[in-house]
Amino acid sequence: MASALEDPTVASGNGRARKRTDRSRPRLGRTAILLISGLYFVGPLAGSFMFTVDDPVKGFTLSAYSQIFSVSGLWPSLQLSLLLAVATIALVFLLLIPTVIAVRLGSPRLRSVVEFVCMLPLVVPSIALTAGINILLRWGSDNLASTPFWDTLLAVQNASFPVVLLLAYVVMALPLAFRTLDAGMRALDVRTLLEAAQNNGANRTRAIFFVVLPNLRGAMLNAGMLTLALVLGEFTVSSILGYTPFAVWIVNGNVAGDGTVTTAVSLVSMVLTWAVLLILSVTGGRRSAAAKPA
Repeated sequence: MASALEDPTVASGNGRARKRTDRSRPRLGRTAILLISGLYFVGPLAGSFMFTVDDPVKGFTLSAYSQIFSVSGLWPSLQLSLLLAVATIALVFLLLIPTVIAVRLGSPRLRSVVEFVCMLPLVVPSIALTAGINILLRWGSDNLASTPFWDTLLAVQNASFPVVLLLAYVVMALPLAFRTLDAGMRALDVRTLLEAAQNNGANRTRAIFFVVLPNLRGAMLNAGMLTLALVLGEFTVSSILGYTPFAVWIVNGNVAGDGTVTTAVSLVSMVLTWAVLLILSVTGGRRSAAAKPA
């Protein structure tokens, strides 16, 4: 210690060594976190892939993947899930985007109220939501059979496009979509954008459509991604209500003994979904970067 104080070069060397040690610690921490995260995500996927290609009799085989295009029930269930996903995204946007804009521009104090309402589905379990829907449908069957509303009750339960399932998905998607859209809206200086547009001759409606919404594109894209992932993976509500979208078809296939094929379909759909989301994210990021002023 005394020699370090007497010799400035030794003190300087010790200081540089301490800095290198301090810098290496965060790198080691990040590396450990990345390794653990990688194992957490890649481990189950690798195990699923091995399950699909390892046949106890034939050994390594890709027959599970070759049967994807001929397995029964896949395309109707996937088509139903995609239709429900598109309709859910459209309805969520139709509900939330005007609400978020109106609250931001007209009544900022109502934001906490709207947020509370949109967050309520988080504290209501899916099984409780489904039980409530079942009770309501049963009441309708018992009391609306002789009324003009009977046809409407049957129409909302149509298996080709169950509106009742769409409404349940919209409720379940509200927390995720609201958080994303609200964060995107709060990141914008909406009043300045509107004033600039109106000073250039645009009315309020035109300014919202052609100035505010394009700047909200990133948040809308993220909200759409989250809603799409929720609908494609939802099982509880659709299974109890008796419908067969993609997630229910996969579980039914596993129960029926087609585990390798349904697992292969799950892996392929997951890869395709990731690819689509990555393309949308990269495309949205490039458009946002191009829209920013130099």
